[in-house]
Amino acid sequence: MGVVRLEGVQIVREINRLSETTSHFGRTETQNSNGVSTKTAYPPFSLILPVYNEEEAVAETIAHLHATFDAAGCKYEILVINDGSTDRTGDILRSCQDIRLIEHGRNWGYGAALKTGIRNAKYPLIAITDADGTYPNERIPELVALATEADMVVGARTGANVQYSPIRKIPKWFLVHFAQWVVRRRIPDLNSGMRVFRKSIAERFLNILPDTFSFTTTITLAMLTNHYVVHYEPIDYRHRVGKSKIKPIRDTLGFVQIILRIGVYFAPLRVFLPVATAFFIGFLITLSQDIFIRHDLTEKTLILFVAATQLGMFALLADMIDKRSNRL
Repeated sequence: MGVVRLEGVQIVREINRLSETTSHFGRTETQNSNGVSTKTAYPPFSLILPVYNEEEAVAETIAHLHATFDAAGCKYEILVINDGSTDRTGDILRSCQDIRLIEHGRNWGYGAALKTGIRNAKYPLIAITDADGTYPNERIPELVALATEADMVVGARTGANVQYSPIRKIPKWFLVHFAQWVVRRRIPDLNSGMRVFRKSIAERFLNILPDTFSFTTTITLAMLTNHYVVHYEPIDYRHRVGKSKIKPIRDTLGFVQIILRIGVYFAPLRVFLPVATAFFIGFLITLSQDIFIRHDLTEKTLILFVAATQLGMFALLADMIDKRSNRL
């Protein structure tokens, strides 16, 4: 197949893999607790695999995905997005069979790779996972089956065997609790990279989904704040194969950005109105001091009044925009 240029994306190879089934759903036969054979139906799905410098794990991951899906009798495609890898990842992917490969000319980011995959996926159900061997990809057919009764199924890293980097636990704790306060419900795993969701719903939020690792955080909150059905299924989480891509300074700045984005996008009144109220209380206190003690109106009082007013108006305006966008 020749090389094709499409909006800055280089499509190198496209091999559609269809399971050997003539029905709309793939099926696998299992036995229940009484020994009676039952068949599990799996709706067709597109597996999106974003890849950046994963030469040590990507071939094994793809082989494992094919083996898992074929054994379950799934109807699927594997759509691999090579996000500007600089190691041997591209060469390895170009030698893989039964995948659709799309290559970015440079490293656009994890979220950008997923959005490229979503736009090019041919099935209405999307599954995503990582190529570094951390997620139990053998559980994906199970999540796909659960997605018939939910808008998104998330593999929550709360299983019996979870091996998580200690460096990320502290900022993750703050982020999860802030997000739970915003949506007013418990979130077992805010940013799991193994999940299944409907393409049509993801396309609705593409304009606000970031190009970075906060893609999964944002789509989780977008789903919850818009009252979609989100199901969490406990999974294990392993140590990654290859070098970690965590960068403390960059990721800390990204953490602050995520906090601000969550507040502005999903709960402007809930986030900014308490701050405006605090400024207004400060204004009343300093105004009382100016009247009864200083007998003069000070600049601090005026600044607090202006800040409270502007924050309050900003919160109301942001909430109106949010409500209007949800109706469109």
